Amino acid sequence: MRYETPSLTRWNARAYDSSFGYVSAQGVPLVELLDPQPGERVLDLGCGTGVLTAEIAKRGARVLGIDGSPAMIETAIAQYPGLDFTVGYGDDFTVAQPYDAVFSNAALHWMSRDPDAVISCVRMALRPGGRFVAELGGAGNCATLTSAMRTAWREHGLREPELPWYFPTPAEYAVRLEKGGFTVRILEYVDRPTPLDECPGGAADWVRMFAGSLLDGVPPALVEPLLRRVNELAAPALRRESGWVADYVRLRFAAVRR
Repeated sequence: MRYETPSLTRWNARAYDSSFGYVSAQGVPLVELLDPQPGERVLDLGCGTGVLTAEIAKRGARVLGIDGSPAMIETAIAQYPGLDFTVGYGDDFTVAQPYDAVFSNAALHWMSRDPDAVISCVRMALRPGGRFVAELGGAGNCATLTSAMRTAWREHGLREPELPWYFPTPAEYAVRLEKGGFTVRILEYVDRPTPLDECPGGAADWVRMFAGSLLDGVPPALVEPLLRRVNELAAPALRRESGWVADYVRLRFAAVRR
């Protein structure tokens, strides 16, 4: 996807799969909702390293994975050489032939520059009656994490970070879909506290992975104290005896192109 901050495309694909593999694992039920059929043409928008693209392909669908991160696409091609992947942006992509479905897991909230343009591109990529099945962060997603970040930045005398995500309410996104030429069939809005099992550094590890670009403008000597303070602020709500938990809120939907 075309991210608000260009440096956000500098994903560490290996770390993403090893420490944040839950992003793909949590998307498996979304594949069930998509219910890809043999021979269907499916576009995986924001495919990352291709884990769910491959899962869709196992169901017999012909699938194309698109992502705005060249590093993610490079890893996806290496891991799944028999599948098709390309670099592309969610608010500015076209396809040669229409697809039966567009699928997206944990990616739409990164396409914050123009959500309506994303929906328009998806609609143009679908045949009439085609399905748009996706999950993204909803309103309140990572509220404790982002509050800790803002407070830590402020306490260290730094300008408040401009967070790169778009976390809509269910009503807001349903209106966008309806105005964009879709009929909403299913829309779910749920809390999903998610264990950060592979993050010994807690919230700090989460910040490094998902908001690393916000550290680019921080004086190097302040980075570690800043992240320690993020951990201190987030710990009362997010650190459990069993480990750290991310305060995720998810918005899942299935819509049909009119």
